Amino acid sequence: MSWTDKRIVKVAVLDLYEGAANQGMRCIRNILIEWAEKNDLLLYAKEYDVRLKNELPDTSYDVYISSGGPGSPLETRYEDWDIAWCRWLDKMERWNNNPSNTVKKHIFFICHSFQLASRYFNVGVVCKRKSTSFGVFPVHMLEAGGDEPVFDGLKDPFYAVDSRDYQVIQPNHDLLNERGSSILCIEKSRPHVPYERAVMGIRFNEYMVGTQFHPEADAPGMSMYLQREDKRKTVIENHGEAKLQSMLEHLEDPDKIVWTYSHILPNFLNHSIGQLQEIPA
Repeated sequence: MSWTDKRIVKVAVLDLYEGAANQGMRCIRNILIEWAEKNDLLLYAKEYDVRLKNELPDTSYDVYISSGGPGSPLETRYEDWDIAWCRWLDKMERWNNNPSNTVKKHIFFICHSFQLASRYFNVGVVCKRKSTSFGVFPVHMLEAGGDEPVFDGLKDPFYAVDSRDYQVIQPNHDLLNERGSSILCIEKSRPHVPYERAVMGIRFNEYMVGTQFHPEADAPGMSMYLQREDKRKTVIENHGEAKLQSMLEHLEDPDKIVWTYSHILPNFLNHSIGQLQEIPA
């Protein structure tokens, strides 16, 4: 994708990490910088501390990325920041539904934000997992995922970093169809356990999409996390030592985490900017 004139792209990043140590924000920053350089764009990016400072962006940005974060997507429903985030999403939705607004607002929801958006749109059941999911896992595409521009270039299955205590299951198919939403991908089938597979990606509407995994995760950051004692223990207890070693090997494979990192968010940015109406100077 290319543009003949160098233009400014405004991106708002909603930080939901509540000050917790994380790799997510670093990775999002890196992807934005790399993408802007590759496409010869002038990038204006601003971060908003949603949970600690109750900061939320206005409608002046081209693209919005709402991050992952710690804690329950259920217990904060009546907290000020959660209410404000939902009001912000409602404002974005109303902007896009207004035919007089020809330039639409594109949003990507990551992990915790994906769960909040799923709760907001009532697309399925948001609930606590029996155990923490943490590591590198295959994600299986559904038919809609094969047609999704954000997933362009991905294989089936593709590999992604998963880090969550909660999940979205039991999708409301009637409501999804009514809204024009579609489920893009689901977690790996585990026929030996009696648990429903989680929804891992949803196209909520024409301008809003998200994943329950971390498409921004890069191999160096994930390798560092997997070698932390608490994370090693989590993976070994839930999946075994052999699975941990397999995950570490996946990080070195250019067709796995590196591939996902270099495709999903860049695809989202390309697709979003490509759909923006050119504004006369």
